[in-house]
Amino acid sequence: MCHIRYMAASITYPVKKLVNLTDEQAQRIADFRFSQRVPSENEAIRRLIELGLEAARREPQEKAS
Repeated sequence: MCHIRYMAASITYPVKKLVNLTDEQAQRIADFRFSQRVPSENEAIRRLIELGLEAARREPQEKAS
């Protein structure tokens, strides 16, 4: 029998933010989490924030083209 051991990430998240969401936003986050098989809602939100920040960073370059 093969046992797979998952180790917790050693990353700490010292900054905490409280964000209010609409029902639709909460559902879209849940849908993203399950479609991407993200282990927690917090991690799904972090990933979505990173995706949005990266898209926002690229946007001014795309408009200049």
